[in-house]
Amino acid sequence: MAALKFLPLFLVVSSLVIGVSKGQSTIPVVPGLSYTFYSSSCPGLDFIIRAHLWQVFQSDITQAAGLLRLHFHDCFVQGCDGSVLLDGSTSGPSEKDAPPNLTLRAQAFKIINDLRALVHQQCGRIVSCADITALAARESVFLSGGPFYWIPLGRRDGLNFATLNETLANLPPPSFNTDQLLNSLSNKNLNATDLVALSGGHTIGRSHCSSFADRLYPQDPTMDQTFAKNLKLTCPTNTTDNTTNLDIRTPNVFDNKYYVDLMNRQGLFTSDQDLYANSKTRDIVTSFAINQNLFFEKFIDAMVKMGQLHVLTGSQGEIRANCSARNANKYDEDIKSMVEVDQEQGKLSQF
Repeated sequence: MAALKFLPLFLVVSSLVIGVSKGQSTIPVVPGLSYTFYSSSCPGLDFIIRAHLWQVFQSDITQAAGLLRLHFHDCFVQGCDGSVLLDGSTSGPSEKDAPPNLTLRAQAFKIINDLRALVHQQCGRIVSCADITALAARESVFLSGGPFYWIPLGRRDGLNFATLNETLANLPPPSFNTDQLLNSLSNKNLNATDLVALSGGHTIGRSHCSSFADRLYPQDPTMDQTFAKNLKLTCPTNTTDNTTNLDIRTPNVFDNKYYVDLMNRQGLFTSDQDLYANSKTRDIVTSFAINQNLFFEKFIDAMVKMGQLHVLTGSQGEIRANCSARNANKYDEDIKSMVEVDQEQGKLSQF
């Protein structure tokens, strides 16, 4: 709870005092998105989301990591279209049912739908679940002690979810080494700096023993001995279903201590620790460990890049009335007219 930024007045004025220049990435905005997409149609959007999440995190700050991870898993599979939020149907399982997504927090899905209800109550059905998921991830970082950053908005919700094979192919497992990760992310136009910065999201959150048991049984010789010993207390066998913190130093604070962990051979996953072992990424890890501001700057850029992967805009997709289900009808006349207004605002305010 120490990291939670919980001055109520701050919730009201923070976006104003931060200023447009601070937290603004230099990453180009893709056509159809805009930093001011809802400035007229839903000017209180940021406040609605921040105020609700502030209340959620007052009770359980660990939900922040669940919301951040949800955004990652949405964007990496089929793009940032809210497809990970969709429930399965009689015709087949959804992305939620794929093994990498089975450990996504059920509460995270509920929080997104709660936010959707609040936003739509205040502004009408003009804000997509995909945009709400991206904003919830941003607020999770910020309210956990990390940087505030502006994100381009205007995403539309997808009409379909990815298949099991597509989901598996696009979510790298924790057993991947750095070369495998770089190869996977290169297909998404993400580079080595992006990889190391996005991996910094592991500065908050927890993991199940099954995700790193392969490093304990048998024990990975690159792992710090004391760290391994303590992990075995939590995971006494390779089938134990317990959880442990991803960052042993400041598990609920969004900071650069994750990289300090790596330098001390205390990374939980192979995909974590190999970032320091691999010559392609070692210097980046070191630079982030000694310069938190640099990490924050590169994290913002990487999040903006990731958050624009294969987005749906304009008349593509829909604005869901329920984040877990497709609309019965793609368009209602009143919704269509509001979408057209937002499209025009987006065109006028492109950077």
